[in-house]
Amino acid sequence: MEALDTIDLGLLDQLQQDGRVSNAKLAERFSLSEASCWRRLKRLDDAGLIEGYHAALDRRKLGLGVMVYVQIMCTQHTEEVTAEFERLILASPNILACDNTTGEADYLLQVVANDLDDYSRFVEKVLRKLPGVFGIRSNISLRQVKSTKRLPIV
Repeated sequence: MEALDTIDLGLLDQLQQDGRVSNAKLAERFSLSEASCWRRLKRLDDAGLIEGYHAALDRRKLGLGVMVYVQIMCTQHTEEVTAEFERLILASPNILACDNTTGEADYLLQVVANDLDDYSRFVEKVLRKLPGVFGIRSNISLRQVKSTKRLPIV
């Protein structure tokens, strides 16, 4: 892909701010024709810079009152065990994010649950049954100060 110019970066930034903004509004905002704006967006999309469009939902209003950051320590790191571990992680809707990390923990999960009892059940039925896991450390979020998917590109 060719280098991104200031208009490309501006378009991406605007889409991060409002994924529902119309092509006409973007074109007007950046002094482009609608066709030119659409071609730029298509090029950015085809290059994989845009991974999707999502609505930001209020988890609490949906009954998911508990957010937990979970450190997972593993004893086995074979290809087979890791693949099965990651397959089960991907299949769990309560796990919002999973990062393979450096340091004491092998993985850091971001998990939501209805309440503490629901989270306790999740630990017993899902996390403790993951292959290769020997340690689980939970950090319950008391209050989220900042949460964004918006990247600092402009």
